[in-house]
Amino acid sequence: MASTDTTTKAGSATTARDDLAGLEAGLDALDAVQTHRTPVREVLVKKVLPPFLAVGLVLLVWQLLVAAKVTDETKLPALSAVWDSLADMWLGGTLLEVIWTSVSRGLLGFLLALAIGTPLGLLVARVKFVRAAIGPILQGLQSLPSVAWVPPAVLWFGLNDAMMYTVILLGAVPSIANGLVSGIDQVPPLFLRAGRTLGATGLRGARHVVMPAALPGYLAGLKQGWAFSWRSLMAAEIIASSPDLGLGLGQLLENGRNNIDLPGVFLAIILILVVGIAIDLLIFSPVERWVLRSRGLLVKS
Repeated sequence: MASTDTTTKAGSATTARDDLAGLEAGLDALDAVQTHRTPVREVLVKKVLPPFLAVGLVLLVWQLLVAAKVTDETKLPALSAVWDSLADMWLGGTLLEVIWTSVSRGLLGFLLALAIGTPLGLLVARVKFVRAAIGPILQGLQSLPSVAWVPPAVLWFGLNDAMMYTVILLGAVPSIANGLVSGIDQVPPLFLRAGRTLGATGLRGARHVVMPAALPGYLAGLKQGWAFSWRSLMAAEIIASSPDLGLGLGQLLENGRNNIDLPGVFLAIILILVVGIAIDLLIFSPVERWVLRSRGLLVKS
């Protein structure tokens, strides 16, 4: 009997040592993970080349459809016609001006939405009464098409930049606030208790505990907020036109429709798409990679 007990204890001790060794090996493996940056050539091959190939394939199919006369040029213009419209705007010195008119409005409107949506999201997430009162309204506003705000904004402010920014804010603020609320809801309660134990309460807790922990969800809300800002701006520029507002991409699209200029319409659509993708690649994607890398969720970038 004594021999059996001794054998059992020895086996338990061996198992414990094996478990401890396995845990140490796992921790060593985590420490050994390489977080160096991916070579530029690999980035170009894996991340830059595929989108260019996809765009090239779309353009090839486009050109084949035009060459085969599958559809009339009044419905699908030739690539050369769209290129001519682009060249005319460039030579006339209006291309960059039109793009900057819309981009500057969109970015400023997004920053205003960020300044309003962030504290609003914190308030909704942390105060139960406010969540019960405002939470459903924010969800409803997020599902409301941005174009619905253009007519009342025109009646409130007239045809000016205040109308444009109002439409942007009403479209983007709910997305940013809801993204932050979702991120805060996913913060482990242990983090909040640890923060309170260390004295991080109120604004200090929001700054040092809540916001860093909710950053992935908040960043997703920011990306969606930018998408809503850009879409809201395009809707406002298409519907509301005035010489005082200047010529933006949305108005360029509407002018093409009014003039029955299909190449101009497609050019405006392409420029709107390119700007939206460029903002995501140049601003949001690097920030997202930095957040993931800082949390050990992205080995290579």
